[in-house]
Amino acid sequence: MEIKELVLKGQVSLNSGNFEESLGYFEQALLLNQDDPDLWNFKAVALRSLGRYEEALECFNKSLELDPRDKHAS
Repeated sequence: MEIKELVLKGQVSLNSGNFEESLGYFEQALLLNQDDPDLWNFKAVALRSLGRYEEALECFNKSLELDPRDKHAS
């Protein structure tokens, strides 16, 4: 599966409230590309939705490390 497809499935799952499922898709996408700040950001949102705030913060920070101008990491 391509990264775009994984992200799309992850976003659909996230919007449907299937946070565990969305996290799985974002983690699969990160296996294909660890250097994309958007992927770290998506994973962080999924983790935050699951109440896993420390892990989410680590992912937001990773996103910012990769792209300090990342407007979405908040």
